[in-house]
Formats: sequence, structure tokens, C-alpha cells
Amino acid sequence: MTLQLFVPCRTQNIVQFDRVFLRFVTLFFQYRVMQGTVTCGSWIRRPENLNLVVLGKSSRKRESASRSVLEIFSFDPQTSSLSNSPQVTYVFEETEGEPVTIAVHPSGDDFVCSTSKGGCKLLELSGQETNLKLLAKELPPLQDAGPQNCMAFSVDGSKFATGGVDGLVRILKWPSLLIILDEAKAHNSVRDMDFSLDSEFLASTSTDGAARIWKAEDGLAVATLTRNSDEKIELCRFSKDGTKPFLFCAVQKGDKAVTSVYDISTWKKIGYKRLLRKPAAIMSISLDGKYLALGSKDGDVCVAEVKTMEVSHLSRRLHLGTCITSLEFCPSQRVVLTTSNEWGAVVTKLNVPADWKEWQIYLVLVGLFLASAVAFYIFFQKSDSFWKFPLGRDQPGRPKFEILDPQYSEDAFGPLDM
Repeated sequence: MTLQLFVPCRTQNIVQFDRVFLRFVTLFFQYRVMQGTVTCGSWIRRPENLNLVVLGKSSRKRESASRSVLEIFSFDPQTSSLSNSPQVTYVFEETEGEPVTIAVHPSGDDFVCSTSKGGCKLLELSGQETNLKLLAKELPPLQDAGPQNCMAFSVDGSKFATGGVDGLVRILKWPSLLIILDEAKAHNSVRDMDFSLDSEFLASTSTDGAARIWKAEDGLAVATLTRNSDEKIELCRFSKDGTKPFLFCAVQKGDKAVTSVYDISTWKKIGYKRLLRKPAAIMSISLDGKYLALGSKDGDVCVAEVKTMEVSHLSRRLHLGTCITSLEFCPSQRVVLTTSNEWGAVVTKLNVPADWKEWQIYLVLVGLFLASAVAFYIFFQKSDSFWKFPLGRDQPGRPKFEILDPQYSEDAFGPLDM
């Protein structure tokens, strides 16, 4: 009797539960393999299209004597997965606390990690994939800066910005570390920041919902984004495709979560769209600017195409019931890296149209060249035999000349006596 009652109930909801449970088991296994609590993560783009992943981890148990670490994993583009063991590991001192956030230089040669107690630390990466080495260096201007909620390198790699828990915004020249901006009263507490594609502007948001724009070259405040009394601007990302000069912001509008779009020539809001439909914890944009991603506070991830502002990929319960702490696009693949304290690091292949490969573009160009050559040959063969141009439908034919008698004089009337 129990079996008869259970079988009819095994409908779409039960199947969906099975899928969730399978995902749960997969994530749990991955979490068990990667020992320690993952606090942050980022991609590292290396030469020859090689991509690595750096993860910051704290000890699993707070009462444990083990130290926090930074681990670098290799990435397999064929299986869209990370290596089972790290290629290189850096161990923090006990006085430095836990890694909070990571910012990788566009060159992939070094990155900065902010810790909960020891300020910021610079780590230089060298060697090949199978023989990587990490060298830790101090950053004098940021050595005792305290924990930073967010950090970012400019697209051209010439500037570095930090946003502190204490609300202080800094912009430094890289690698000289000359201070451009050191604004202690920029925000109550910095929530997010991002550089524009041309590295001219820096946008920063506050935990109180405000957002400001800074000139990266001299640190001057350019604008404060306008918002309604019921709006809180939480996250920000500049467009990166080179054609649309926009600033995307995740905005909490009352009880609704929307993605607002600002024109960076006027800093005026030009519209908004509901993408994630729930409060966002983190935002990211692909390196080529084609896709915008949002991660929720309960583990969902949605990816929208910037051109249409329509959702192209949606992963529900990717980090089941846990706030996503890191979200970043792979530099060369349609893959995203996400992290959370509960489920660790997850690499997800996006369900979006595949990009054209370089060899495919060359093949199309060769095909077009051959097609044009064949068309020209047919055109040449079917055209008039003298000028090699076809005659129009209403165009009269060229005059036909008769061959005259060789004795015929060019002067038909002969000599004239004057």
C-alpha cells in the first residue's frame, strides 16, 4: 500500500529533488577533496592561453592550529575542472589571519591578497605550470591597511585600487605604488569597485547604498550616481566590449532586485532590467564584455548577454543556501569560477552559444576567397569577348564593322581639286 501511494507521487517534483540531491553529493565530494574553507578565489591568465585558479583558504575549524593558505590549481579546458591537488601553496603566518579577497594583475605575473589581520600582501608567480613558484613581498602603503572588502587592477595594469571595511578608497600607480588617492571619508564601508575599460574611471559603491565615480589619473571625484530614496546601489561593473560605454549596477529597489544601466558620458541612469530577481551578493563581467553575471546570497548564478540583456544561463542552487563570495569569468573559456564558505570552489561551464575559434574564422575567409574567385571566373567567361563586361538588357550592341576591299581608299570621295 505504501508503495502504491509513493509511485504516483514520483512526478516532476521528485525528479527535480533527485537532481538537487545528486548536485549536493557532487559538491560535498568536491568540498571534502579541497580541505579547508574557501574564502576567496580568482583566475590567473598565463602565457600561451594557460589558465590557473588561486584559492584562499582558512582552516576548517576555528579552534584548529592549522594556518590559512593560498593554493594555485591548474585548469583543464577539456573537462572544465581543476586539478585534484594544488600546483603550489603559500602558508600565511598566524598573525596575518585569513585571506579575504584577491586581485590578479592582468599580466598574471603577480597578485595581491588582503587578509583579515595583516593588511595586503603581494605574491609574485613564476615558472611553468608543472614548476610554479610563489614569492611573497610586502606592500608598504598597504601593509597595515586592515581588511579590504574589494580590490581591483585597471585593465591596462597601470593602477591598483582598494576599498576598505573602514570606507577608505585608495588608488595607487603600479608597480611604483605612488599614491594617487587616499580618501578616508569616501564611504561608510566600501562594498564593491571596478575600473572602466580605458582605465580612466573608478566606480565604488558603499554598504549604505551610495556610489561614486573617481578619475583614476588624479583621484578627483567626478560624480555621485543618482538614486531614489528606496534604492541602494550595491555592486558595479563597467562594460568591457569597447562599443557600449555603460556602467552596470546591482540595485536593491525596495523589495525588488534590479540591474540598472548608467551612461558614463553623463552618469545618468538610462534604464534597468530584472535579471537575477533576488538580492545579488556579487557581480562580474567577462573579459570580452559579452556576458554579465550575478551571484545571489542563497547560491544561484545567472549570466546575461550584454547585447540583449536577456538571461542566457541560470544555475539554481549552485551553492545550496549559501552566499556566493567569488564570481569570475575564465579569461579564455565560457566558464565561471564561484566560491562559497560552505561549498568551496565550483567551476561551471556556461550553457551559451559557442564562440568562433580562430581556425574557423580563417576557414570562412578562405571559403569566401574561393567563392569570389569562382564567381569572377564565371563572370569573365559569360561576358562580352572584347571588353569583358556583360551588356545590359536594353543596352544596344556594339557596332559590327565590315571588312572592306583592300583597294578601297580611306577617302571615299577621292582627291578634290580646290
